[in-house]
Amino acid sequence: MEQRYLGNSGFKVPALGFGTGTFGGNGPLFSAWGTTDVAAARRIIDICLDAGVNLFDSADVYSNGASESILGAALEGRRDKAIISTKLSLRSGDGPNDVGSSRHHLIKATDAALKRLGTDYIDLLQLHAFDAMTPVEDVLGTLDDLVRAGKVRYIGASNFSGWQLMKSLATSERRGLARYVANQTYYSLIGRDYEWELMPLGIDQGVGAIVWSPLGWGRLTGKIRRGQPLPQGSRLHDTAVFGPPVEDERLYRVIDAMDRIAEETGKSIPQIALNWLLRRPTVASVLIGARDEAQLKQNLGAIGWELTTDQVARLDAASAVTPPYPYYPYWNGQFSELSPLPVPVPAKAA
Repeated sequence: MEQRYLGNSGFKVPALGFGTGTFGGNGPLFSAWGTTDVAAARRIIDICLDAGVNLFDSADVYSNGASESILGAALEGRRDKAIISTKLSLRSGDGPNDVGSSRHHLIKATDAALKRLGTDYIDLLQLHAFDAMTPVEDVLGTLDDLVRAGKVRYIGASNFSGWQLMKSLATSERRGLARYVANQTYYSLIGRDYEWELMPLGIDQGVGAIVWSPLGWGRLTGKIRRGQPLPQGSRLHDTAVFGPPVEDERLYRVIDAMDRIAEETGKSIPQIALNWLLRRPTVASVLIGARDEAQLKQNLGAIGWELTTDQVARLDAASAVTPPYPYYPYWNGQFSELSPLPVPVPAKAA
């Protein structure tokens, strides 16, 4: 398994990580994702570790904490072989302070996560969302205290906008506080908004991307085809409303291009989607998920080979959209030479 630096932290993570949203199965969203129990989780982790996938990502809101509890139980006796990543700051209880990034909530939520995970430290703690009600200085001060206390090794952000992440990084630099080294972000062939602002920021500031939902919220599994109804067993019947939206014609255009490349390579649609992501700038690790062993082994097939330059260009063209101002390449792209990345181009007809 390829190991990549997580931003400028000096810390390495595997190119593929495992997302434990399928562990537990509590609630309407997570029960649709999966219902993996401790025994099944142990087997999945066995396969992951054998393949070099030792990054396991969770969150306190995944199945109301059950995901962390199952992950901790499944890692019992081999904690030293794993990199544990988890997230907090979304609402995790009924109390008025059971949400956000206040000092009260961050300390309480971190201690609760440590207990569920059965460990005395978290390798990577990420804020699940930006809290506009708590001063950034207070948030980072608390996170810095958690790092200094040894409860957390590295910190990251998730679902932040560009200005929110940049303000946080500037505050850390100005005050000498622990800084975000990871940005857990949505990125896929049908969700490329990350490229407009957050990717250039990641290059400039040395923040590594940990990609969630690389298969476009389950739309790039190979089960969806143009002119065909959504398969009866698709989890999208229950979960589509919770995830990032995508315009149907764009989805089908991307899938059509992937189908042609699948014929050329003998690889599956999910493997192609994951391999494309692994070539993108700033991407440190792509989180794969699986309900069972077969699905996990299928996703692991995304490594060990590479799309050709021509295939990547075709996927880029099929998935491209016209970015919003000021990212739109107006004036015939005269500003592109001033950017750390090529300016995105409008989609062309397939």
